[in-house]
Amino acid sequence: MSAEVEQARRQRRRLTEDERKLWSGITSSIAPLKRRRVLPRQHDPVRPHRERPVLPAHPRPEALLARHPAPKALPPLGVLERRQKQRLGRGIEPIDGRIDLHGRTQSEAHAALLGFLRRAQAEGARFVLVITGKGGGIVAGERGILKRQVPHWLRLPEFRIYVAAAEAAHPAHGGEGALYVRIRRGRR
Repeated sequence: MSAEVEQARRQRRRLTEDERKLWSGITSSIAPLKRRRVLPRQHDPVRPHRERPVLPAHPRPEALLARHPAPKALPPLGVLERRQKQRLGRGIEPIDGRIDLHGRTQSEAHAALLGFLRRAQAEGARFVLVITGKGGGIVAGERGILKRQVPHWLRLPEFRIYVAAAEAAHPAHGGEGALYVRIRRGRR
């Protein structure tokens, strides 16, 4: 124990006479709890242990697929061609839209990004910029949660309808804290 704590403990305030009478009145009105005697649990020979119920086997995946055919699969999320990325970085290829997700929660950012991509496809955009930020602030031990989550979201089926490819942006457009997204052509 440190010397300061020991000294503070010695210098505790003494109770006044009124406080001492009040405290003795409180302590005299308190009855100790009755102690219940706890017997050790014994195995009841009359009632045998219950066996765990046997659960039915899960249906095979083939059977599930036969009942629920998979929707038409989209090709995997692509990456931008080197020339496209260079042209976007140099400003030769136009960026048709941008969304900044800074300061949003995951649920807000998810909904905003989905709506933005839907509108971009409807407007005929080819390339958009999604700004996630580099994750400089620390919130609940996490750094850059949107920076990590947005690429995962873009691979989800709900986003794949709108997204053909995605890749980190050129440093002029945010570098690691932004993504170039190529929009899939909308159906007419």
